[in-house]
Amino acid sequence: MTDEGASPRELLLESCRRNNTALLTEVLSGLEATGKDEVALVLNTATDGVGRFCLHVAAGCGSYEVLDTLLDQEGLEVDPVDRLEADIPLHKAVRFVNGLAKEEWEAGAGLVELLLDAGADPRIRNKAKLKPFELVDPRNTELRSTLQKAEFAMMAGDDVVDQDGEDEQGPTGSASDSE
Repeated sequence: MTDEGASPRELLLESCRRNNTALLTEVLSGLEATGKDEVALVLNTATDGVGRFCLHVAAGCGSYEVLDTLLDQEGLEVDPVDRLEADIPLHKAVRFVNGLAKEEWEAGAGLVELLLDAGADPRIRNKAKLKPFELVDPRNTELRSTLQKAEFAMMAGDDVVDQDGEDEQGPTGSASDSE
């Protein structure tokens, strides 16, 4: 029997568990050698034994640096749904922050903000019909506010009018007004 070592998927998930950026960089370099499509394919399909994707594992373990690196990868799905609880990584990040001491909430909130900045949708509900906002410890008013603002921004995104648009198109008055 030959000993080939861990697969790229296993190494990817291990780097997410341990916030090991060196291991992640090694895995990504190996995958890039086979093509950019292979990187996205592995990142979007690699799951652990309970159906959590790499972003779920990184967010749930508080692996900020690894999460940041993963979110920079082209073609990465930001809102994959895990098999067990139908959570997205944003749900896992909120649960991670809830498990921290109150003094660490601000630092933990960086995980949530990182996911939101990458386009995670705070309106998605899990199997228990809960949005990430509804999982936040009620005492953590700052994180609750961050998620509420993100949800509002997503809902209002298409309704926002660009005030600068008029300047780019020139004057809008009738020709008879200018003499």
